[in-house]
Amino acid sequence: AQVVYYFAGYFKATKSNDETVSFCVPSGNFGNVCAGHIAKQMGLPIRRLMVATNENDVLDEFFKTGSYRPRTAAHTHVTSSPSMDISKASNFERFIFDLTGRDAAEIETLWAEVGAGKGFNLAFALDKIRNEYGFVSGKSLHRDRLAVIKQVYEQDGELIDPHTADGVKVARELREAGETVVCLETALAAKFADTIREAVGDVDIPRPAKLQGLEDLPQKVQNVPNQAEAVKEIIRNVLD
Repeated sequence: AQVVYYFAGYFKATKSNDETVSFCVPSGNFGNVCAGHIAKQMGLPIRRLMVATNENDVLDEFFKTGSYRPRTAAHTHVTSSPSMDISKASNFERFIFDLTGRDAAEIETLWAEVGAGKGFNLAFALDKIRNEYGFVSGKSLHRDRLAVIKQVYEQDGELIDPHTADGVKVARELREAGETVVCLETALAAKFADTIREAVGDVDIPRPAKLQGLEDLPQKVQNVPNQAEAVKEIIRNVLD
């Protein structure tokens, strides 16, 4: 479904099919930007796909060096853009499948290396990655996203969430003269009030009407044993 957003974004950002557009995507699991890759393969005139990471920069390292080295949980940073706190991108395999000529045996070999904690290096394919597939990357740190949130609020009167701020930071860093870049917004600022107020002070952060008073509603919690059968039983009871 995300592929459609790239077509919609392209049509809103252009006046004719002769124009190209680049997209900057905050990325942890590589799912959203993989949809952009698919849209480009379908023929959408995407010039570049900018992958923006936070401190968990496994993808940034790959697109800069060709080296894919997923970290362990112990070496994954907890950040103020938490949806990107991922060190092993579950959708990345799909892109590498295309990059290796859709060679399933090669993918099996590479991911065996990943499973063994070694990762792999495809530096020889960087030219194809950048020039044929259009991928570039950058990363954003906590101080960067705070600065971007503050700047966007002061200049445009808009509050953006920390993940979107990561994308805006990287897009501004990578954008070339005359290049049209669409930054994908990934969440509402209201979900990250502490970070927003750290950036801009004690402001009123808008939220959709249906979420007003959400914290005051009753909470329903059920502690479940770490057993698949216990979870299945709860699902069966609820559905019945």
